[in-house]
Amino acid sequence: MFEDRPDRDAEVVLVGRSNVGKSTLMRELTGHDFSTGGKPGVTRQPNHFDWASEGFMFTDLPGFGFMSGVEEDRREQIKTDIVQYLEANADSILAGVVVMDGKAAVDIIDRHRERGNVPHDVEMYGFLEDVGVAPIVAVNKTDKIDDLDERLDDICDRLGLFPPWQQWSDRIAPICAKRGDIESLEECLRTRFHEHNRDDLLKFVS
Repeated sequence: MFEDRPDRDAEVVLVGRSNVGKSTLMRELTGHDFSTGGKPGVTRQPNHFDWASEGFMFTDLPGFGFMSGVEEDRREQIKTDIVQYLEANADSILAGVVVMDGKAAVDIIDRHRERGNVPHDVEMYGFLEDVGVAPIVAVNKTDKIDDLDERLDDICDRLGLFPPWQQWSDRIAPICAKRGDIESLEECLRTRFHEHNRDDLLKFVS
């Protein structure tokens, strides 16, 4: 289990495959730079960003799935740690943000299903719902997608959400973190904070 979690009563977590841009997104949300890299698996422990005077934090959890140079048993342990972290802290988590590479997500999901496996992204989305954390899907790297509406419809379909994607605008957020284009995600987070009667946290996503 991951250790040294700051004692905060409200949290937003970022989860997703390795190398989908979670650390870059974390930088955009917090204004603080985190270690990023082109090699999958750079983040091996949670990155927490909290404020000394506030009971709130953003947490970037390690990427799951393929990681270059990481043994399979270690990859499985990281995934288990993520699941246990989410279970243990579900009552404090106001939103679980599943970050996807918008260009690659559909192909990856389909490839896993063809092999008879449950795709990690789909599994994590469902798991968040199971532990009572309403998931938000941040579809990243939209600058690399030609027909964005079609791709977002396909992602909804893979998650069991009936297209068109626009009717899920409270949980599907197309973003481009490296360009600082995260307004749709911030709007989703504002909605979550309001639903949890935590309008005091709106300043962190405005």
